[in-house]
Amino acid sequence: MARQTEVGIIYAAGVTQGVALVTFPATSTIFTSPQYYNLSNTAFGTMFLPQAVAAIAASFLGAELTNRLGIKRIFLTGLAANLLSMLLLFISQFVAGQWPVDYILLLLATLCLGTGFGLTVPALNTYVADFYPDQIDSKVLILNALLGLGTALAPVFSAIFVGLNIWWGLPLMVAVGLALLIFFSLSQPLTISVEESKPAGGAADRLVIPSVFWIFAALTLLYGICETMFGNWAIIYLNQDKGVSAQTAQLALTTFWGAVTVGRLLVAALSRVVPVRLIYLVLPFVIAIAFLTIAWLPSDRPWAGVLAYGLGGLGCSAFFPLSISFGQQR
Repeated sequence: MARQTEVGIIYAAGVTQGVALVTFPATSTIFTSPQYYNLSNTAFGTMFLPQAVAAIAASFLGAELTNRLGIKRIFLTGLAANLLSMLLLFISQFVAGQWPVDYILLLLATLCLGTGFGLTVPALNTYVADFYPDQIDSKVLILNALLGLGTALAPVFSAIFVGLNIWWGLPLMVAVGLALLIFFSLSQPLTISVEESKPAGGAADRLVIPSVFWIFAALTLLYGICETMFGNWAIIYLNQDKGVSAQTAQLALTTFWGAVTVGRLLVAALSRVVPVRLIYLVLPFVIAIAFLTIAWLPSDRPWAGVLAYGLGGLGCSAFFPLSISFGQQR
């Protein structure tokens, strides 16, 4: 049984990673506002390319790096990359509107965020799977529900800080949380059973990637695209294209991430009576219905948009953690 302190750190890291992940989309109005960064929609969208590339690269290289360096070092490196991202975002406020310096800082910030996410989340899933080998599906879903809780809280915190005219309070708050996690993690073993049983001085086993891995990798990539369209563009799409108020658009984003969290908890409960594979097969259809609803959304029905994003959140909820779980089992 894992030490309670280690479990607490892992779960707290899940929540904090969730808040960090949505910090940029939650403050999207700041980036496109003429009073601040004055980015075009194209520049705003391009800002997330380094994040996506870094997340994929870090996730792909993470397994080999873990074999060489140990999972604790990878976990701490991921937290440090997230911390650097939040600090760069905080610092960028001092050069906001000074192109291209401000944009370069934002690109570096998203690059670090992608690296942090790509290293941290697989490590968190590995820890949970090792801590609870007989309850992998449910425990991974709970971890990702906490990750979803963090993503749902980010727009709420953003609305509070923006309302107080201190939008930078969000990245600063997340940075403090990450620094505390690193501090407490340093004093904990945070090892997994594979590392503990590895012979001293023995060479790491050669990494063999089964063919089925690429299927789950492709599904995860498609999921990432869908989640990005929901999460990164909700506020701008509803506010600029559909004429929805900024407050309602913010609520739609919160509803999306809140539904992701609720959906993961719901799936964790349903998995006791419904085959997990059946749930996994149904979720993509829910995502597709949500996209169609959002595309045909009437501009005079803003609350329909909130509900549509909630439906999208339910569809996205358990697809990623179940993909990770099935991939680990194979």
